[in-house]
Amino acid sequence: MGGESTAAWRQFINDLDARGLKRPEFVIVDGAPGLEAALIALWGEDLPIQRCTVHKHRNLLAHAPKRMHDELTEDYRDMIYAKTPEEIASRRKAFLRKWRLKCKSVADSLEDAGDKLFTFTRLPQIQWKSARTTDAIERLNEEFRRRVKTQTVLPCAETVPMLLWALMASGQIIMRKIDGWETLPQPVAEATLDQAA
Repeated sequence: MGGESTAAWRQFINDLDARGLKRPEFVIVDGAPGLEAALIALWGEDLPIQRCTVHKHRNLLAHAPKRMHDELTEDYRDMIYAKTPEEIASRRKAFLRKWRLKCKSVADSLEDAGDKLFTFTRLPQIQWKSARTTDAIERLNEEFRRRVKTQTVLPCAETVPMLLWALMASGQIIMRKIDGWETLPQPVAEATLDQAA
């Protein structure tokens, strides 16, 4: 399944590239390994990829007994929502030390995400809230799907953006403002977070 998934993502990404998609400055993914592999294959290892922190949190909870969920959530949020890259790095080390002893599979899962869980720290801090997660785009897709569900078939591909625009213009779909949008033109910084744990 993994190879098929990677091949499908690769075909999808290559098709977007062929239609003129430029190399992204920053990518947020939900953890699908096939998508990450396809992105890296086309645009290289240095493509800034952020792993969705919400999806990783759910993944960590799946590795822990239910009785530990509240404590795990508190420790995870303490790390992910720390105010500086240095605090995040320090709390990451503490998280891994603690959870290696309490529930090794949780620590292993966090380590599997690697540096990609903390790529958001390379952006201006004002963008961190929006860059940590895929939730904004998922909400948009969900709202669009819910409204399109009543349409059995759309007449042509051009109908899709027109329908999306109409739903947004009428206020039926509201896009959340991206925090830090004013700083979007700033380049993504090189990795500086101390990831050693």
